[in-house]
Amino acid sequence: MSAQKDSLKIIAMIPARYQASRFPGKLMQDLGGKTVITRTYEAAIKTKLFHGVYVVTDSQLIFNEITEHGGKAIMSKKEHECGSDRIAEAVEDMEVDIVVNVQGDEPFIEKESLAELLSVFKAKDAHQIDLASLKTAIETEEDIVNPNHVKVITNKNDYALYFSRSPIPYIRNKEATITYYKHIGIYAFRKKALMDFYHLPMLSLENAEKLEQLRYLEYGKNIKMVETNLKTIGIDTPEDLEKARKLLAN
Repeated sequence: MSAQKDSLKIIAMIPARYQASRFPGKLMQDLGGKTVITRTYEAAIKTKLFHGVYVVTDSQLIFNEITEHGGKAIMSKKEHECGSDRIAEAVEDMEVDIVVNVQGDEPFIEKESLAELLSVFKAKDAHQIDLASLKTAIETEEDIVNPNHVKVITNKNDYALYFSRSPIPYIRNKEATITYYKHIGIYAFRKKALMDFYHLPMLSLENAEKLEQLRYLEYGKNIKMVETNLKTIGIDTPEDLEKARKLLAN
């Protein structure tokens, strides 16, 4: 067990809602002979970074899929609008320090990026960090304008200033050199920040963009962003699933 695991109890939670708005049932779709949710669960286990990995779901179908393959799953007791709320309910009575939210539709997560994410809780500014997440440079105009690819801007110390489905920043000065960053929806929360989120109401920015991470910013939480070269495929649409199948086949 690593030194990091000796000092902090770290678990991974995979929120898995069956009725996704853009692609209902996507987590149970076939991806190279296994379901999307099973591949994501196995990828999280394979990293060996966690004391435990759990799928937390509102679906008996997904619950059975994980448990029948020897995995750990938790059924939500309440209805939840976002993954953070679903995870918070599940961990409320657990003795943990850091909770990593691995999106159920991210089957290509790998150890290096998750280890980089967790390393911030050992950095000199760790006491300032309520949660951390990943970003990666966007290379195409198509991805910059795609509202399904959430963009993030940060300050000079890599703390998030804002997340948006719109391209941010707006480039008025055409001579400015700007790199756009895509937010990869993998989070590492301090348990307190997660529980605070759970008990605070949604505010206007989160409601407008339908991005739960904005609730943390609106209530003054510090989100540390970690740049990664991970070129993951989050499965939001049937087209994304086809891309994932091609990537897996190569």
